[in-house]
Amino acid sequence: AFWKGQHPFVFQTVSMAKYEVENVSKIILEKPQMNAYVRNYRVESFEKGLLFVDGVFEKILAPGNYLYWKNHQNITVAKGDTRVQTLEVLGQEILTKDKVQLRLNFAVQYQLTDFEKAFVATKDYEKQLYVLVQMALRSLVGGLSFDELMDQKSQVAEMVFVDIVEKSTRLGIAIIDTGLKDVILPGEIRDIMNQVLIAEKKAQANSIMRREETASTRS
Repeated sequence: AFWKGQHPFVFQTVSMAKYEVENVSKIILEKPQMNAYVRNYRVESFEKGLLFVDGVFEKILAPGNYLYWKNHQNITVAKGDTRVQTLEVLGQEILTKDKVQLRLNFAVQYQLTDFEKAFVATKDYEKQLYVLVQMALRSLVGGLSFDELMDQKSQVAEMVFVDIVEKSTRLGIAIIDTGLKDVILPGEIRDIMNQVLIAEKKAQANSIMRREETASTRS
């Protein structure tokens, strides 16, 4: 009951049986007094949302502000980033074909393209992508000898890219780029390679000195 005065009152009856809000102004729903009755979800401009009702996927949400009634239904909004992301696979200890143990650091740039596959059909898409990259590295490095790996080091990233690019589509992910950051050698191998490098440089220096001496003798 309200006194009759100079300000007219308008009343609107709504049903909260369904979670969706219909024909009610957002200006009213966003007032602090409505917090006890309304759920508020924000999907940023660089995100996409996934609406789950009672654990069942309903639809993809574009960027924006979403309001739902607080009723007996359980509402969950999962959000995923639409920007390019980087996954780093660090410290992978792998044996080459000739039993040399190496540690590799690898990086993958990717982007979510199918949010339903990534969040509904896949459990923890980022962990699944990590395993894909890990298995591709182990399969590739395990099939090469140490010398072959050193010779083809610049091609490893490209070979891993080819291996995972199609498999990752099952996860709702597009692979943009891959890169081998580091190849960390065991101490013994590193010392041997340093000795080989020193010997090569000494041989080059001796060759240059002999050429200079020959040129001087001719003069």
